[in-house]
Amino acid sequence: MIEVVNLCKSFGDNKVLDNISTTIKKGEKVVIIGPSGSGKSTFLRCLNCMEDPTSGSIIFNGTDIADQKVDINIHRRKIGMVFQQFNLFNNKTVIENIMLAPVYVGNKMRKETKLSKKEIKAKAREEALALLKRIGLEDKADVYPSTLSGGQKQRVAIVRALAMNPEVILFDEPTSALDPEMVGEVLDVMRDLADSGMTMVIVTHEMGFAREVGTRLFFIDEGKILEDRNPKEFFEDPHSDRAKEFLSKVL
Repeated sequence: MIEVVNLCKSFGDNKVLDNISTTIKKGEKVVIIGPSGSGKSTFLRCLNCMEDPTSGSIIFNGTDIADQKVDINIHRRKIGMVFQQFNLFNNKTVIENIMLAPVYVGNKMRKETKLSKKEIKAKAREEALALLKRIGLEDKADVYPSTLSGGQKQRVAIVRALAMNPEVILFDEPTSALDPEMVGEVLDVMRDLADSGMTMVIVTHEMGFAREVGTRLFFIDEGKILEDRNPKEFFEDPHSDRAKEFLSKVL
């Protein structure tokens, strides 16, 4: 689904990603771990071109989305993103947050779908309510994000990404801004997603979750993938000295 070829990203003289090449197949759950500042989040942000690579290619379903001539917005519809800080619009209700992108894209595609604006909005609302029911928050549809707990906000952010029917969802440390007691409710939603077959790429500090849910693990340090392994094998027998040092501090 995604092929990364010789990906480099620099900010000024600071090389954050150093010639990364890898592939991510449909249905894989790739977890990315490593020390702070190692390039994990930058790698994720490059995958949907929120950061433009300095050089290299990111081929998504056969198209190099790092090519400046490509309309990235068409391809980004199929790449969901969940952020550390939720990024919900506080001036819109929960259901309006979830409906925003489907309604926008639906209106752009009215000629192809032959649906009226009213029909597009009704369809988006119906699907948003179904998603809220899936995470047990249907009673929060018409409240504003400021009234939600951190865990509830992140669950809403996940279904907002799902509302576009993406082929892959990228998670950038989705639990690191949460109180410890709220982490479990977000990880439960992510486990359900993994069980449903969604392709997922997850930057995380939750080592237990990485081991349990991941089908592949990237250990990144200084902008390079030092290990690309089965998570259980990695945790039991890390190969690189840097990974051994890292695990000795976090486990």
